[in-house]
Amino acid sequence: MVAQAQAVTVPLQELKDGTVSFDTLKEAFGPDSLGILVVKDVPPEFAQLRHLALSYASYLGNLPSHELEKLENAASKYLTGWSLGKETLKNGQVDTFKGSYYANCAFYTDPSLECAVPTAEFSPETFPEYLSPNIWPDASLPGFKPAVTTLCRLIIDTAVLVAKACDRYAEQSIGGYKPGYLEHVVKTSTTTKARLLHYYPQSGGEESQGSEDDWCATHLDHGCLTGLTSAMFIDEAANPPTIAEQPSAGTGASLPPLPELAASPDPEAGLYIKSRSGETYQVKIPRDCIAFQTGEALERITQGKFKAVPHFVKGVGSGKGGHVARNTLAVFTQPNLGEDVDIEQGLTFGEFARGVVAKNTVS
Repeated sequence: MVAQAQAVTVPLQELKDGTVSFDTLKEAFGPDSLGILVVKDVPPEFAQLRHLALSYASYLGNLPSHELEKLENAASKYLTGWSLGKETLKNGQVDTFKGSYYANCAFYTDPSLECAVPTAEFSPETFPEYLSPNIWPDASLPGFKPAVTTLCRLIIDTAVLVAKACDRYAEQSIGGYKPGYLEHVVKTSTTTKARLLHYYPQSGGEESQGSEDDWCATHLDHGCLTGLTSAMFIDEAANPPTIAEQPSAGTGASLPPLPELAASPDPEAGLYIKSRSGETYQVKIPRDCIAFQTGEALERITQGKFKAVPHFVKGVGSGKGGHVARNTLAVFTQPNLGEDVDIEQGLTFGEFARGVVAKNTVS
């Protein structure tokens, strides 16, 4: 049985006041850490926003296939819009366990933007992974866009405060560190991406019997700070996430939130982090909190003072939850394409991200 670890937790007010201690930041993000910080006492509207947005993950994942195909963008390597069965897991199987919807969060800086701002080096033709406009499913899912964007804004607002705390530490411990750099990166980015995930129910005989991380292979995020909600578990047999079942269908109003199970029917489902010593820990995120994980860009910006951590996710196991789906949202705060992430190597985030995308793409 995998051990559980308690994530370092701070109140939102301490982030606002700038009073989070350096020891706390090192414990959360430093070289010997699990690379995760949980923020509690978040704005009260977070609970409702999370519930609605994660309900939409089930509505989205259960749309007819011809509707989902309209949301696909193969040219962007599925880093914009919907995808299912386009990734390969560690054991070589095609991943049909989870559906994924990516949205560009450039709207955080300018509501009129639907993707990152091109540069002289990066254009929609040369880097469609980051420069393809969003494909919103509001024609088939009324209320989807405001549900997702409003929650993302709140998460990014909180990420800005976490970044500000990281800057305080970096300014004291890294010679020549540009004051306020990480806060600037998070606050002004047009490349931040959100990923709404729907782990499909596995009713029996469908789950891979391979390694422990076959649900979502062990990986490092390549951005700065990844904002995470706790997962929502929905019994889709008892509460069908189909438009026809909903009284607001056809009215243009938001679809109703789906009933959420009190807890996961499978205690092994969730987020797993691999420690520096190679041990694996399950980390649970409280429902009323926002968690932040470290990414590779943060490690480079802080010259290794804060470390990116390997992690993976397991969904509800076959036969362990009836017809239960697992939904969650990750917001990857990332530098603008032209921002430096490694000053010593003269590496911009666009160059770094292009290398990561190329490495992760299966031809």
